[in-house]
Amino acid sequence: MKKTLYLMRHGQTMFNVQKKIQGWCDSPLTELGIHQAQVAGEYFKKNHITFDHAYSSTSERCCDTLELITDMPYTRIKGIKEMFYGELEGESERLNCATPKECETYYLQFGGESSNTVRDRMLKTLTDIMEKDDHESVLAVSHSGACFNFLRAIQDPTEELKKGITNCCIFIYDYEDNHFSLREVIRHQF
Repeated sequence: MKKTLYLMRHGQTMFNVQKKIQGWCDSPLTELGIHQAQVAGEYFKKNHITFDHAYSSTSERCCDTLELITDMPYTRIKGIKEMFYGELEGESERLNCATPKECETYYLQFGGESSNTVRDRMLKTLTDIMEKDDHESVLAVSHSGACFNFLRAIQDPTEELKKGITNCCIFIYDYEDNHFSLREVIRHQF
């Protein structure tokens, strides 16, 4: 039986505007971030998309985004948190590595995670979620790095990365026979 996962990034935050590295540290949604989440909620309503279950990263920015999209109960889950950047948390984005390949081990020297750890964590967590009974249509609100690394576990992410993992973009995955396939990415213009 084919199931659907709607994996989306949270709305814009204060740290996004300030160009600060935001992994496990957190900052609030901006007014634009609130608007982005409301627009995503309208997209789901307009297209008559409903969810059996909803999940959020434990980060406030994701919980707030999800609560603006739907008033249904949801589960906070650590497995879909953003990558941990160690000592670089809250620092300027200019300290980030330049390419996805470099990110595989770059943050380890600062006490952070490797991107392969994030990839494996996201794949396991989302597979476990989609394997549950009565999980036919699932919303999960996560982060750009986590969404990118999950996509990297499924397919070559190069083309989608070029288009950007914008705030509140929605990755729509089909899930069948223990396998995810990317159907579509919704990127609203703001």
